[in-house]
Amino acid sequence: MVADPSSPNPDERYLALIRSALRVCLNYKPAFGHGKGDGVSLERFQQIYRDDEFYAWFGLDSPLVYAAHKAAGGMTSVYRQIGLSCQLVFQNVLQDTLGLAPADATWSYKVKAKGARVRTLALDGRIPLDKIAGAQARKRVESWLAEATEHVGLKGKNATGLEGCVFEVRQGYKSNDAKRQNADVSNAGNAFAHRYLPVMVLLSVQIPDNLAERYQRAHWLILRGTVSGKSTESTYVFCRDVLGYDLASFFRRNSAAIKAETLAVFEGLLR
Repeated sequence: MVADPSSPNPDERYLALIRSALRVCLNYKPAFGHGKGDGVSLERFQQIYRDDEFYAWFGLDSPLVYAAHKAAGGMTSVYRQIGLSCQLVFQNVLQDTLGLAPADATWSYKVKAKGARVRTLALDGRIPLDKIAGAQARKRVESWLAEATEHVGLKGKNATGLEGCVFEVRQGYKSNDAKRQNADVSNAGNAFAHRYLPVMVLLSVQIPDNLAERYQRAHWLILRGTVSGKSTESTYVFCRDVLGYDLASFFRRNSAAIKAETLAVFEGLLR
């Protein structure tokens, strides 16, 4: 999923990414333990539950049960697609403001898994200092990186020689999934090994305090979705003052269109 490169207007390109991601949710169907695939239709759901006498005794073959499952799973899908669309918007902002090629605006690394298998793990964005087009933009990022390094408490050899930063982009962080947390801590270690500062970009302010503290101990820089403050603390101040693009204003300008798309998805899921 990429923005339309033929559109000169960033608003149009970024909004297209959000619309495309949200509309994926309209096709959501719950699986009910019958594999992923395209999900289970209402008719198939009723057949499965009616054939199970216990479920039928309790009336669980009702269309209302199907609607409840669809709405619950669909809500998870909406959050996921909002996060995906914002990740893509952020990547495009990096490319547009810093003159980065698509390959330079993303980052991945390989790790050995069990046996001889090799896994490729990826983060959602990257700024390699030597790839920034424009002296002024590079100077802004270098100055910010030095401030960010101090902000996370890096000292000694870990505080010098950084070649840029990598980003994990999320709409918010409501989960306390230990497996996800461990993976993020591992990502931070691998980022430092490749001379990058790991940065968590949150589009909202939704993150549990205990989780934020754990990430900060791993020397993640956490940017929250506040519209004021410092560029080492706020996602939107960072975008405006360091990247040179006012992402908060983009969301404000296009809020009506984004709301319309989101409400259309909710209506579709609740039918």
